[in-house]
Amino acid sequence: MIKRYSRKELTDIWSEENKYKIWLDVEVAAAEAMEKLGQIPRGVASVVRKKARINVSRIHKIESEVKHDVIAFLTSVTEKAGIKARYLHQGMTSSDVLDTSFNIQLVQSGKIILKDINQILKVLKKQAKKYKFTPCMGRSYFN
Repeated sequence: MIKRYSRKELTDIWSEENKYKIWLDVEVAAAEAMEKLGQIPRGVASVVRKKARINVSRIHKIESEVKHDVIAFLTSVTEKAGIKARYLHQGMTSSDVLDTSFNIQLVQSGKIILKDINQILKVLKKQAKKYKFTPCMGRSYFN
């Protein structure tokens, strides 16, 4: 996004900080489900939720070494959340996280855009009613 042409609400949604926060939410939600199924030990999701912190610059530094965005993200989370975070992402692919996150960002953006469209429609309706009897010139290329 070109910042000077973008609204803050939308640039916030598409920021790396928000993207990684959503990745973390997706990983925690998956961990909660895996806990219920007995696939990972209980308490992993709550520990990660409490201790994990998003550090974009740290993720970038790790990614420059490992050449993989999700591995860099998971490594950074594990550094903050501790050994229990090693259970994150089990049975998942990078696309599970990336696609889910992308769709969440689309929904977040869509809500803002739909609200704006509704606001524009209210203004147009008001103006249409106000000026419905205003004469105006018109022409057509039909004879």
